[in-house]
This record gives sequence, C-alpha cells and structure tokens, in this order.
Amino acid sequence: MPSSSRLATARALVLCVAALLSLPAVSTAQQYPNKPILVVAPFSAGGDSDLAARNLTAVLPKYTGQNSVVLNRAGASGAIGSEYVKKAAPDGYTLLLARVGSQATLPALKPDLGYKWNDFTFLGLLELNPYVCAVRGDSPYKTFGELVEGIKKNPGRLKYSTAGIGTIHEMGPQMLFDILKLGKEAAIQVPYKGGGEASVALVSGQVDINCTNLGTALGFILSGQLRGLMTTTPERYKEIPNVPTAKEVGFPQLERIIGWSALYGPPGMDRKLVAYWGGVLQKVAKDPQWINATEKMGSVPRILPPEDTSRFIKEQFETYDRLGKAIGLTLQ
Repeated sequence: MPSSSRLATARALVLCVAALLSLPAVSTAQQYPNKPILVVAPFSAGGDSDLAARNLTAVLPKYTGQNSVVLNRAGASGAIGSEYVKKAAPDGYTLLLARVGSQATLPALKPDLGYKWNDFTFLGLLELNPYVCAVRGDSPYKTFGELVEGIKKNPGRLKYSTAGIGTIHEMGPQMLFDILKLGKEAAIQVPYKGGGEASVALVSGQVDINCTNLGTALGFILSGQLRGLMTTTPERYKEIPNVPTAKEVGFPQLERIIGWSALYGPPGMDRKLVAYWGGVLQKVAKDPQWINATEKMGSVPRILPPEDTSRFIKEQFETYDRLGKAIGLTLQ
C-alpha cells in the first residue's frame, strides 16, 4: 500500500476512534434528566412553600420528560430541608424550593445557621408573594400616610400582629420604624403562631396593624373587614387596584420586604445544568397552567434567570442583615 494511502487510512481510524470516544459524553448530556427529580419544600404541607413546589412540579414533566416529586422536609424555620439539599449530590436530581424566610431572613439573623445565603446554586426566581400592610375596615387611618402620622403621634401605643419574631411580618414595620428613626418600639409587636392568626387578630380588634403576605389577608380586604394601605409589589396588585404601592406612598425602600419562591440546587452544580434549568424555567414562565395556579394562590409570576436571581437574593439577604444589625435582632 502506498504511504499516502496508509496515511489516509490512519487518519480515518483516528477520526473514527475520536468520534466513538465522544459518544458517551454526548449521550450522558442528552440523557439528563433520566430519572425523577426531587423538589424539597422546607416547610409543612399546605403552606406557601408546599403550594409553590407543587405548582412547579405539576408542569415540569412537560419540559424535562421526567416526573417531579415534592418532599416536605419541615422544621427549624426551613433550615432542615435547606440543609438536606445543601448536602445532596449536585447532579440536578435534588432541588430546593427556596423561600425568603429560610434563604434570606434566617441566614441574616441566625449566626449559627448551618448554611449561608449563597451556599446554594441559584437556578431561578419563580414568584413574588405580595406583602401588604392593613388596618381594620373601620380604622381611623384611611391611608398609609395617616397611619405613619398615627405611629409618630402615639409612640409605643399601637400594636401590630406578626407570625413571630424575625419573620417578614415583623421586618416590614421594623424597616418603616428604622426609616422614620422612631426606634424599634415605635409600635408593639404581638406575635402569633402563624400569618393566618395574625390577620384574624387584626380583624377581631386585638391589634391595630398587620403587615403580611397578601394571600393571608386578601379575603378580608375584599370583604371590607380590612383596609389595605400599601403593597410592596413593583406594580399595584390587580385584585386590589385601589391599594397603592410602597413607592407610591413615598417609601420605596419597603419594596425589599416581599415574599418569594425560587428554585435552588446544591452547591457546585455544573454550569450546563444551571443553563438547562434556566431554559426550563423560561418555558415554565409562559405556561398557562403554572401562571394560573401561581396567581390563584395570590402570587405574582416573576421568573428570573440564574444571574438575576443571584443578584436579587443577595439584595434580600443584605436587607435583613442590615436591618437585623440596626435593631439588634438575632435568632437563637
């Protein structure tokens, strides 16, 4: 065989071997995901975390080709489920339904927490949970400005209900007091076991003010039992178009106090997996089933890509870190 022919044959063999060696890698990439995906909700069934996780997993099979399963790992204000995902393999099969309480306020206020705010892989913001400040329907305070004046004129006399110390129910009023330089005792906090009880306490007249997730108070506002004075959403919420935003009432800083859900992965996920989930979530953002289910639970669909999600979460953590230090609040 002429040397030129042998050389051509050798080159062909090299190319064939190279092509064969590349097949497993391509095949592996194309196979993800090839088994069900676990989405961990770090709070109990029936709450906002659980509902957000189930709304998401209901539509994911359309875009991943695999079933998705919700696992509730509740306890320690979301820390148990979060740590479970932190320790999971970064293979894209165990993900976290992240919440503001477990991923922003808790890392900011609890020094001995087993994870930091940025110990995870950010895959995408999913939704915003509108935050509203309300008074009773027969309250003398007709506007947010009137409420602010009432707090100034009656320091330490008005009472506000919360779902507990360190929750965003407390952080909204505390940020307002900090902005106004009134001190953390400008109004008296009355903690209850949950957001529902905190809203009922306002309806029944046990307290004067309640700042909470809108989903908890919406029915009372629509019935006239409560009067919404301000929401922290970027735009007015369509169900209560007469309630102005924080920016409209002159306190744009309060926009940072808002509930949210996001999708996280364990630390160290491959960038290709991050890009994969960024693409999946962009498809979810246009899915009518997911949009309707999210709006039905009182949330605003707001899917962001991984990079924007990282910036949003950083801002959220810094908000509660700064506020916690300003009012001397730490959680044990």
